[in-house]
Amino acid sequence: TANHRPQSLINDVDLRSHENNLAHRTREIDRERLIVRRGQPFSITLQCSKSLPPKHHLELVLHLGKRDEVLIKVQKERGAGDKWWFNQQRAQDEMLLTLHSPADAIIGQYRLAVLMMSPDGRILEKTDKIKFHLLFNPWCKDDVVYLPDESLLQEYVMNEDGVIYMGTWDYIKSNPWNYGQFEDYVMDICFEVLDNSKDALKNSKMDVEHRYDPVYVSRVITAMVNSNGDRGVLTGRWDDSYSGGVPPYRWTGSVPILQQWSKAGARAVKYGQCWVFAAVACTALRCLGIPTRLITNFSSAHDVDGNLSIDILLNERLEPLADGRKKDSSWNFHCWVESWMKRDDLPKGYDGWQVLDPTPQELSDGEFCCGPCPVTAIKEGNLGVKYDAPFVFAEVNADIIHWIVQRDGQRKKVSVDQSGVGRNISTKSVYGDYRDDVTLHYKYPEGSKEEREVYEKAGRKVTEPTNGSAEPGHLKLSIKHAKPVFGTDFDVIVEVKNEGSRDAHAKLTMLVMAVTYHSLHRGECQRQTISVTVPAHKAHKEVLRLHYDDYARCVSEHHPMRVKAFLEAPGENEPIMTVANIPLSMPELLVQVPGKAFVWDQVTAYISFTNPLPVALKGGVFTAEGAGLLTATEVHVNGYISPGQKVSVEFVFSPMRTGVRKLLVDFDCDRLKDVKGVATVVVRKRYHVV
Repeated sequence: TANHRPQSLINDVDLRSHENNLAHRTREIDRERLIVRRGQPFSITLQCSKSLPPKHHLELVLHLGKRDEVLIKVQKERGAGDKWWFNQQRAQDEMLLTLHSPADAIIGQYRLAVLMMSPDGRILEKTDKIKFHLLFNPWCKDDVVYLPDESLLQEYVMNEDGVIYMGTWDYIKSNPWNYGQFEDYVMDICFEVLDNSKDALKNSKMDVEHRYDPVYVSRVITAMVNSNGDRGVLTGRWDDSYSGGVPPYRWTGSVPILQQWSKAGARAVKYGQCWVFAAVACTALRCLGIPTRLITNFSSAHDVDGNLSIDILLNERLEPLADGRKKDSSWNFHCWVESWMKRDDLPKGYDGWQVLDPTPQELSDGEFCCGPCPVTAIKEGNLGVKYDAPFVFAEVNADIIHWIVQRDGQRKKVSVDQSGVGRNISTKSVYGDYRDDVTLHYKYPEGSKEEREVYEKAGRKVTEPTNGSAEPGHLKLSIKHAKPVFGTDFDVIVEVKNEGSRDAHAKLTMLVMAVTYHSLHRGECQRQTISVTVPAHKAHKEVLRLHYDDYARCVSEHHPMRVKAFLEAPGENEPIMTVANIPLSMPELLVQVPGKAFVWDQVTAYISFTNPLPVALKGGVFTAEGAGLLTATEVHVNGYISPGQKVSVEFVFSPMRTGVRKLLVDFDCDRLKDVKGVATVVVRKRYHVV
């Protein structure tokens, strides 16, 4: 609001935030502050004094950057589309100013000064700086992030709730997540993240001038979500010792992470793993107005040396060899995000979805960031396209080869079933909480002519059957199992089938181990080696009984159990191995919010959980959060929860925003982690009858 001097020519400024924010689809972010999107006009009014001298005119100047690094004079009439301009309309003692920003304007916080000029060019009066924020505009057809489909915009920009797919390719679990991009001050924190980047700290003027470009902004966000080499948001940790921080699987949303980072003065929050990095990036990009979705790639390859082949070395006990170097690996799943934008920096054909991977894995131009890389470049095998196409291509296409390294150092190749990379690539559907498969956006159908051509172009060998013309082996190996619940005893069946015409004698090794989602070996639960004789055209079944008491020592509930079966038979070309991931399903939390919910009225949530384990639990804690509903809240359970016992807690909160909202709850204790529950709450407006 301007100064109230008695002789003042401009008495007051009204930013019309309610009307503007509604028209610019930012009302969820804030109702009081002015937040608008580029390429779309907005109006403010000036309250002028009665004694406005004739022939005066107005000038508008915009300031950007912490220290006003960028100044923009707003033109009086419509020039070319790439300049800010305004028009004015007098209405009694008000002046209506309509500002038009170009569709490639810099995003950020602007300060606007309005100058009242005399006919001879003197400044008669100058208002205080009027602050507003400008964001990307995916609704504007001239903006490079323009997305022409409203249902996609509602999901990829406006939806604050999401689902992250995890688990293994053959047992996909869905994990609810609260992005919360319009929660209080999240937008401010997103700009704070940009301000703390290496580029911004090195040369803030150049950094601000580049913020018109979503390629630049999204690349900075991916570098800044991890704390490797900068003042980034999250520290990654994959070794299961999370003291001094929050274990990655405890988080249920991005908002507490961003708030904690900001409160600590841009100090990294502990700890993240791939889905947490991707989710925080998704929150920041949606908040700034870039359409973004979270992607999960199952059986994701991490190709360190860039030869598109993942060599997995095992010793004779089938244990992964640690050789001190960073080694190629294959992860059960890996998450990144895709953002939608035009790529004016590339030749034609690369607009649309771009891969951005904020998990710190490999350096890109000296920074731990990856992307934006066009999904079409991956599909077509055009690996020279920036940024980081070879790394992403390998994540979905590398060839996995297993070797047994014998005592004398000789390597023996093992034929492995089911070693495909880049399977069931998934994202949440725009129509609800179910899975959309986007694998065909990344690769041509397996075995197709196009797939072969892409491999050749990218320089990946097309795998031929081993030894060229050798007969395929007669023995087949498979593992069958139910979908057990964590805490129960269950059977795993290993079957050896002989399709040949002679009886087969073989040595069968069965190994049960725990692995993390990125294939870190967590220790062995059980091992058995036996000799089997399988008659011609018959099958031999071996049953492994797994007891909770045994596997609880080595498997935790958020790590799958991996069963390996290894078969060596004289006369067969090479040993064969098959691997099955056995997911242990978790009990669910029951979350209920009965009755109708109204904004700012108290509602009660009831949460219950039954201990499924044959042992008592202690140290139980429930954490609840939800965009528009409540900030993260903890409820502790005192004492022990005995086997089969049901625990119920309730808590009261007042919803802050209307609409369809999700309440997410996590339960953790000493022996069970990562138990999740979710409830949908429709928050209504209170209409007062007069």
